[in-house]
Parts: sequence; structure tokens; C-alpha cells
Amino acid sequence: MQSYTANICDKYPNNVKVLEPKYNSYGGVAMCHGQITTIELYEDNGDLVKLLRDEKGDGKICVVNVVGDYCAVVGETLMGYAYSNNWSGIIINGYVRDTHQTSQIPVGLFALGTYPYKSQKKAQSKRDIAIKFGNVEFIPNEYLYADKDGIVITKENIIL
Repeated sequence: MQSYTANICDKYPNNVKVLEPKYNSYGGVAMCHGQITTIELYEDNGDLVKLLRDEKGDGKICVVNVVGDYCAVVGETLMGYAYSNNWSGIIINGYVRDTHQTSQIPVGLFALGTYPYKSQKKAQSKRDIAIKFGNVEFIPNEYLYADKDGIVITKENIIL
């Protein structure tokens, strides 16, 4: 298997944003890419559940910024929704759980780590806004590529 993030960085060094190298893969595919949809949560994954369960992903990547205390916002149930609705992947500035099961579901899942405590229902989310973490600004409708080498973002769709 070849790394497309490394190849994209080699071929387009001035056209990529590279996320800090502290995100781990917990999904069932080694590589994923797609157009970005964003959501920012405050310890409450209710709107993320609705997004992954009720909306067609059409090969998109859901980028999630979690604000607040430690909690897992994605586990096997949400990964099942993502798979059923054709989401290519989920990138989380936060934590996941049920990783034995999530690693069997063919959707990309990258997060800071694992945490067994599920999210609490506390606040509303913000959708389709520019969010920043890991020294990268994620802008809806830009493109994200993720694999074991890292996560990169481009303004245009780059298929090698």
C-alpha cells in the first residue's frame, strides 16, 4: 500500500496544510479522503449522531472539534451510521471508544486517543464553520486526505 499523503506533500508542497502528527487511526480502512464537513461540539455528540445517522455523507469527511472535558464522541454506533450513510471518514480533535469494533468498520477514523466515558448532553453544536486545531484551519468544502503517514488538507480535489 502506498501513502497518498506523502505523495501529495511531495507533489504539491506549497498547496497543502498538514495536521500535527498526534492523531491515531481507529477505523477499518487505512486511507480515506473527501470533501470536508465540520462540526464543533461541547462535550455533547447529539448533533454529530444526527449528522452521521440522518445525512448522506456521499464520500465526505466529517471533521469534529470537541471542546470541554474528556469524553468519547464516537464509538461503534456512530461508525455504523457513518458506514451506512457513505461517509469516507471522521477526524476528531477528541476521543473515541469501542475501538475493537470501530477498527472493523470500513470508515476512516482518526482521533487523539481513546477514552471510555461517553459524551454528556450539555450544549448545542456549530455546523459548517471554519474550525482550527492541530495548527490547521479546516474549512468546509476543502479536501482532506488521511492515512497512516498523516492528514493533509487542500483547497482543491487532488487525486494522484
